[in-house]
Amino acid sequence: MARQIHNDIVRYIVLIIWMGINIFLFAKTYYDLTTTKENMYLNKLVKFGLALARAPAAVLNFNCMLILLTMCRNLLSFIRGTFKCSTSVLRLLDKNISFHKYIAYMICLQTVIHCVAHIFNVEFLIMAWSKGGIYSKLCQLDDSGNETYINPIRDPKANPIAVLWTLAAGVTGAVITLALILMISSSTELIRRSYFEVFWYNHHYFVIFYIGLVIHGIQGVIRYQSNVDEHDPEVCMDPKLWFKHKKCMKPPKFVPFGMNTWKWIVGPMFLIVVERLIRLYRSKQPIQIIKVVKHPSNVIQIKMKKKGFKQEAGQYIFLQCPAISRLEWHPFTLTSAPEEECFSVHIRLVGDWTRSLAKLCGCDGYELLNVDDMPKLAVDGPFGTSSEDVFHPKYSVCVLVGAGIGVTPFASILKSIWYRHSKADTELNVKKVYFFWICPDTNAFEWFTDLLKSLEDQMNECNNKDFIEYNIFLTRGWGPNMARDLYLREDQDVDPITQLQQKTRYGRPEWNGIFEKIARHHPRTNIGVFFCGPAVLSHTLHKMADTHSDISTGAKFFYNKENF
Repeated sequence: MARQIHNDIVRYIVLIIWMGINIFLFAKTYYDLTTTKENMYLNKLVKFGLALARAPAAVLNFNCMLILLTMCRNLLSFIRGTFKCSTSVLRLLDKNISFHKYIAYMICLQTVIHCVAHIFNVEFLIMAWSKGGIYSKLCQLDDSGNETYINPIRDPKANPIAVLWTLAAGVTGAVITLALILMISSSTELIRRSYFEVFWYNHHYFVIFYIGLVIHGIQGVIRYQSNVDEHDPEVCMDPKLWFKHKKCMKPPKFVPFGMNTWKWIVGPMFLIVVERLIRLYRSKQPIQIIKVVKHPSNVIQIKMKKKGFKQEAGQYIFLQCPAISRLEWHPFTLTSAPEEECFSVHIRLVGDWTRSLAKLCGCDGYELLNVDDMPKLAVDGPFGTSSEDVFHPKYSVCVLVGAGIGVTPFASILKSIWYRHSKADTELNVKKVYFFWICPDTNAFEWFTDLLKSLEDQMNECNNKDFIEYNIFLTRGWGPNMARDLYLREDQDVDPITQLQQKTRYGRPEWNGIFEKIARHHPRTNIGVFFCGPAVLSHTLHKMADTHSDISTGAKFFYNKENF
C-alpha cells in the first residue's frame, strides 16, 4: 500500500486538511447560528435558511482566499527557487492548477447552497408578515436608528423577485454568480485548448467577482440581536410577555452581521496586485528579437534577448504582443537551455493569436534575417514547473515522456542535461536519461527531430551515446504503402522518417514492460518520471510509477506532471 501512495502522500494530506477545514467552517457556523440566543428570532422567521446561507458563506470566504494564492505564480516560483524544498513539497507546488480547480468546484457548490438558501429566506420573510403571533410582532418593529427592525422586507405584499433586485445583496449576488458562471464555463478543456482568448478574457471577470464579493454585505440585510441581556429571546418568544416579564421589558434590537469577506481576501488580493505590477514592469522591459524561424511543420521559433533574464530548464513564460492585444498573455514553454546566450520558444500556429503573430513576423520563408521590422513583444516570467526538478539531487535516473506538443519542455531539458554532462567542471547528479516521445505525426514536430539529431551527433562525437536513451513512438499516420516502404528500408543505418540512428517504433508503448525493465536496471535508485501531455496518458504513467516502486528492488519512481 505504501508504494502506491508515496507519489501523492503530501497531496492527500493537504486535501484532507483542506476538506477538514471546509467541513469545520460549515459545521461550526451552522451550529453557532442555530444555537445562539442572538439568532433565535431570525431563525424563527426564516427557519433553516439563516444557517444554510451563512455556513456556505464562511466556506466561500476561506476558498475565495485560497484560490487567489494558487494563481500567485511569482510567489510560487520564488518559493521553488529560493528554498531548498523536498521533492514532495515541490510536487505540491506543481499541483497549483489542480488545487485551483478543486477550490473552484467547492466555490460553485457553496454558491449554489448559499443562493438557494437566500431565495427561501426572502420567501420566509415575506410570509412572516401574515403568520401572526411572534412573527407579526417581529415584522412590525419600527426602523428607528437602524437598530430596531429584523425583517428587511417592510412591505407585507412585496414580490419576492422584485425584492431581490432592491437589495444590494441581491444585485451583487446576481453579478457574482454570473461572473462565476462565465469563468467556470469558459474554463473547460475544449475552450481553453481551442479558444484560448475566450478563456482568457472571461477569466478576468474575477475582478468583478471579488468587487461584488467585498460589497455583497454592505447593506446589512441579515441581522442578529444585540441586546439579549436586556431582552432574553428564550423567555420572550411569547409576545404576550413583552413589556410584562422582567426579561422582556425592553424591545429587541438588531444589528447587521457586518462585512467580513474583505478580511479574508485582502492579503491575497494584495499579492495579486503585486503580481500584476510585476507583469506591468516586465512588459515595459525591452525585448530584442534575435531571429525568427518558420519550420515546415507550421511552427515558428522566436529567439529573444532580455536584460537580466535568467531561466532554468523546463520553465515557461507568458508572451504578449501589443500589436495584437494589450490584454492577452499566452503561456509558452522555453525551448532554450539556460546555458545558451538567448532564450527561445517554439509556437504552433493553431489559433488566431498565434497566426496573427506569425503574420506580423512576416514568416513567408524559413528564416527572417531582418529583425528591425519585428513586432514589439513583452515577456513575463520565467515561471517554474515540475520539469525543472530533473536536476534535483534526489534523482540519479530520469524518465522523460512527451506526448505530441507536450514534447516542448524537454527541448530545454535535454539540451541543458547534455551541456552539463559534456562539461567536466559541472556537477551533474543525473547519470542516465530515458526519453520517450509519443506523437501522432513526426512531421508536426520536425524542429524537435532536428534537436535530437544534433544531440545524437554530439553524443557520438564524445563516444557517450548511451547517456541519453531515446525512443520515438509513432501512434498513427501510416498506411499499407508506407508500411511496405518502411519494411524495405529496415536495414538502413538511419530511420527513414526521422533520419535518426534510433529507429522509430510504431504503435503505443508497453509501459508495464518499460517500467519493469528500468526498475530492474536501476535497483535501490530514486527515479524521476517527468511527463507533459494528455491526462489519459498521465493517469497511466502515474499508475505505472506507483506500481513499479518496488520495496524488494529498492527502485522508487517519483511521478511529476507538467502544469501551466
